[in-house]
Amino acid sequence: MERVQFCSVIRFLVMDGKTCEEIKAKLDEYYGNHSPSMSTVRHWCNEFKRREKIGPARFDSPLEAFHSRKKEKLAYVVCVSAKWKTNNEPDIVATIDLDPTSPTYSKIIHKLEMPYLGDELHHWGWNACSNWKDYKVRRHYMIAPGINSSRIYIIDVASNPRSPKIYKVIESEDLHEIGKSSSPNTVHCLPNGDILISCLGNEQGEAKGTFIVLEQGTFRLKGTWQKEGNSIEYNYDYWYQPLHNVMVSTEWAAPNIFKKGFFMEDILNGRYGHCINFWDWNQKKRIQKIDFGNDGLIPLKVRFHHNPESDLGYVGCAFSSTVFQFHKHDGSWASNLVVRIPPKKVQNWIFPEMPGFITDILISLDDRNLYISNWLHGDIRQYDISDSNNVRQVGQIFIGGSICKDEKVIVTEDTELEKQPVRPTVNGKPVRGGPQMLQLSLDGKRLYVTNSLFSSWDAQFYKENIEKGSMMFLVHVNTEYGGLTLDKNFLIDFGLEGNYLAHEMRFPKGDSTSDIWELNLLMSEFE
Repeated sequence: MERVQFCSVIRFLVMDGKTCEEIKAKLDEYYGNHSPSMSTVRHWCNEFKRREKIGPARFDSPLEAFHSRKKEKLAYVVCVSAKWKTNNEPDIVATIDLDPTSPTYSKIIHKLEMPYLGDELHHWGWNACSNWKDYKVRRHYMIAPGINSSRIYIIDVASNPRSPKIYKVIESEDLHEIGKSSSPNTVHCLPNGDILISCLGNEQGEAKGTFIVLEQGTFRLKGTWQKEGNSIEYNYDYWYQPLHNVMVSTEWAAPNIFKKGFFMEDILNGRYGHCINFWDWNQKKRIQKIDFGNDGLIPLKVRFHHNPESDLGYVGCAFSSTVFQFHKHDGSWASNLVVRIPPKKVQNWIFPEMPGFITDILISLDDRNLYISNWLHGDIRQYDISDSNNVRQVGQIFIGGSICKDEKVIVTEDTELEKQPVRPTVNGKPVRGGPQMLQLSLDGKRLYVTNSLFSSWDAQFYKENIEKGSMMFLVHVNTEYGGLTLDKNFLIDFGLEGNYLAHEMRFPKGDSTSDIWELNLLMSEFE
């Protein structure tokens, strides 16, 4: 591991502007006789400088990214047109200025319109991994699936980062014919350079969980990833850890079920997922299923630790409002419940009890903090997970939601709060909706939040999002002791640009959910 540490130190000091000679002196000071030779230091100094010129977000470990001092200057946000049927407006990718020194800070500086209506852009990801060995391949493209249309857009964000453009469109017919799939969702780049996308249904929108593969460079749809006969009933999100030869996937519902909106009879009739599925990464087949039952209804977002050696991961279950930790145990995988958000008894709402409804979770790059969003209750919670046996809440903030004081819903019984929270204002505007999608800066100090889940579900629970558009917020994080503070001066109001529902955010220089690291990529290179 010393050799990998050398590489990380050299790269960090290169990014800090140090010369080769200064870096060699630092290494000699820290490592003494174990320090690499001057020729080796000079080689890696030049190599890392070259890599910096080739493309953004090149980090050989999560901790290198965490300590890189690279701040996000732009954000790309997929946005659904809330009234596309009446306004004839397509979905967009919004480019947002996040540079506090810029005159257009906290403004939408570009809108890339999709060529078709009704895509429902939802999740997306990069064409290349942060630590992929082939540095000739740039992180040049974003892969943006439409979960309703089953189209997949390849978007060029590198030619002009402030003005992305569509590079290629993969039509739904290709997905149906080649992949026998529909409703593509989560996108991750693979260690071999290809791109893996989870799919939630068959060609008719019925329940069928599969994974499709796009070829690097050509973006040709190669077919399905899993071995024949290994499709699953439900699918949604996924994460993999190559060192442990495992991938884990979650479950939402059949596209025909979730597209129409949320209905309690679908829960009661077992039409939503409640399991996570473990896959043999090399053999591409499912090897285990953990059934959470009623404690884990609608498991959506899943995250492994960023440390590629770790076998620990977490999954957030929306309807049950729980978080489970999973890990290796005696040759298989086990889970335990670590977070439970109690429901609140209410009046003047759709149901007599309101769940928190955990729709997103993420982990900081140093694997210290876990963040969850309760879309209906309206709060974000921060947990210290540095001791996996003692997961503890260290921060909480309310950003809207459905239980705010002096509004329609009355809370009649609450085991957590003594009084209902007040709806905050940002830039003089009351916040709309509830916190949903999260994205964290590399250093873990800035948490960005959007508040749209899915257009048909927004129409049920937060009609103001449909009428006025959704919003994007900034929360400042105390990474030392815990604590969350809403920035009252940062607001992106997507209603000013049209009725757009903002969902997943990505940063060109890297973020806390895009990349999956392999272990010791540099070990074979460093000599």
